[in-house]
Amino acid sequence: MNNTDTTAASVSEANALLAKWEGPYDGVPPFNRVKIADFKPALEAAMAENLAEVQKIAADPKAPNFENTIAAMERTGKALERIQTIYDIWSSNMSTPEFRVVESEMDPKLAAFSDKITQNEALFKRIEAVYNSPEKSKLTPEQQRLTWRYYTNFVRAGARLDPAAKKRLSEINQQLAKLYTRFNANLLSDENDRYLELKTEADLAGLPQSLKDAAAQDAKERKVSALGTIANTRSSIDPFLTFSDRRDLREKAWRLFVNRGDNGDEHDNNAIITEILQLRAERAKLLGFKTHAHWRLENAMAKTPENAMALMEAVWKPAVARVHEEVADMQAQADKEGAKIKIEPWDYRYYAEKVRKAKYDLDQNEVKPYLQLEKLREGMFWVAGELFNFKFTPVTNVPVYHPDVRVWEVTDKTTGKHIGLWYFDPYARAGKRSGAWMNAYRSQESMDGEVTTIVSNNANFIKAKPGEPLLISWDDATTLFHEFGHALHGLSSNVTYPTLSGTAVPRDYVEFPSQLLEHWVATPEVLQKFAVNYQTGKPIPQEMVDKIEKASTFNQGFATVEYLASALVDMKLHLAVSQKIDPDAFEKKTLAELGMPHEIVMRHRTPQFGHIFSSDGYSAGYYSYLWSDVLNADAFEAFTEAGGPYDKKVAERLQKYIFTVGNTIDPAEGYRLFRGRDPKVDALMRKRGFPVSTDTSASEAKAAKRSKQK
Repeated sequence: MNNTDTTAASVSEANALLAKWEGPYDGVPPFNRVKIADFKPALEAAMAENLAEVQKIAADPKAPNFENTIAAMERTGKALERIQTIYDIWSSNMSTPEFRVVESEMDPKLAAFSDKITQNEALFKRIEAVYNSPEKSKLTPEQQRLTWRYYTNFVRAGARLDPAAKKRLSEINQQLAKLYTRFNANLLSDENDRYLELKTEADLAGLPQSLKDAAAQDAKERKVSALGTIANTRSSIDPFLTFSDRRDLREKAWRLFVNRGDNGDEHDNNAIITEILQLRAERAKLLGFKTHAHWRLENAMAKTPENAMALMEAVWKPAVARVHEEVADMQAQADKEGAKIKIEPWDYRYYAEKVRKAKYDLDQNEVKPYLQLEKLREGMFWVAGELFNFKFTPVTNVPVYHPDVRVWEVTDKTTGKHIGLWYFDPYARAGKRSGAWMNAYRSQESMDGEVTTIVSNNANFIKAKPGEPLLISWDDATTLFHEFGHALHGLSSNVTYPTLSGTAVPRDYVEFPSQLLEHWVATPEVLQKFAVNYQTGKPIPQEMVDKIEKASTFNQGFATVEYLASALVDMKLHLAVSQKIDPDAFEKKTLAELGMPHEIVMRHRTPQFGHIFSSDGYSAGYYSYLWSDVLNADAFEAFTEAGGPYDKKVAERLQKYIFTVGNTIDPAEGYRLFRGRDPKVDALMRKRGFPVSTDTSASEAKAAKRSKQK
């Protein structure tokens, strides 16, 4: 390094981000000391320190072995890991114009830094030597798995390329990092800056009081002179589309939401997407893969895009057929009311709710008073205690990045042993990306002594009126449990090495534990204890629970098609041979070829599809939710076939083979150890109320065959 290089040692005293985490619970993130101006020097210093650590391993004169190469790599980059954790939290939850300036500069530098490690030829030769060594067979299964992960990750990142190809690969990765940052910034702008104003009492027609209150609160926070505002996020738009009697405003809200990133202005994402797709295609070719999709799925459970497509197409047909039935029911309802309309996308949720009432005598507005956010959070804790023996205790002795964030210590109910911390950030605000998610601030490991995990769940609920409980929808309650499932996956981790910890599993497996936990929302034990009326304190009536269960497959055509359309477009975008794609035109053409019902729009239209264009994350991988749902539906039947949702023996197997093992074993093998066999697609079709066909059986056989191959 030259004299101008920054090192961690030279700036650590002045920069809180570079210091080791201090305080209780093995140390906690110093959120109270974060300054945006500190991110750049901290990241640069930590990257320099990490490169020096890696170079020391690469230059080690001793013959490579697991301890001096693979284990040594596991010990590198700790400072950078801590800083990037906080950096990512700011990016997702506290993004400001000031922070986005730093982000636009540092994201490409972080991409280049990563390439410097994976393209270090001397380092890769040492990793390769350990991987190919006869001594590998003497390692523990977890050490062998870790060695395989390092070797395959380096190869997939271009470690075998010639110097010119490596240089171009790094240029591509840096350019992609810039484009991802711009995509995110554009989407955040459209979500933060665009909203629907409700100006008169007539604009509130049909809205339940809880939604009126939330809209009023949102307008107050925006300092907008209106009766209310509907934020441009799913948790605000969906309930408005469900209950608003104003068809003109429903259309306005719908267009506001589905056109995020697609308004032909400075925040339009179409040109960015075109460039991302071109660069991804070029990168895949450089790495020796037919397409980006083939590269992404090589180490997934599906193994190939063809296997993923087979499953999606098998489910698509019955889902579309169900949509046509749902639309016919809604059209009949509209005709009966004399509405004289043809069902359009902005009518779907509204008339679906009317059909639900007519068919099942179930009104979501009657259910909502029993669904208090805080009581359901208590319900999640109770379920975690029953299935995983966890206890959650609120703590106030750790700093948080925003006053809305609360923290709980997680312990073993029996022994009192500290397991980790759970941070909860439930509310929407400016600078926070939309949706709901889980993060691990620190991964569990025991390589050099026990390191406990820190996880978070984040959501975007609009706050209730001061002093009143926040009431949420049944869908929101399901999402709450889903994300908590990810958190429990992280909290349950019991592995040696951080790279294999918690949720660090293949993309099409990571959603399985989270989807599985959704089932416990509807269990009688949760509903009777925690679904209590916010005014009377009485539990939800059994008659209403019976209606909810009876209606569990209602509207599954809509839910499945809405999701699958996005997953199919994602896959086809990344299988396309064309090097210059017009996203809007491609989306329109693909959906037409699929026979997409015109009454539904993709859950994530291309210009706002953050899953696949804000990072490589779910790119060519949005199918994962369906793949994981096959496992989920089949796994829950293991409980129902035994003693029910709280069967202790099944829960023990779930913990042992699914939740605690991280990526220490092949996921397909872990599932077989839990279930005693491969998953069956039939359970998914039953769960969604679709007929089981030969198409699904064929895709199931293909998936099972492939899952046995590494």
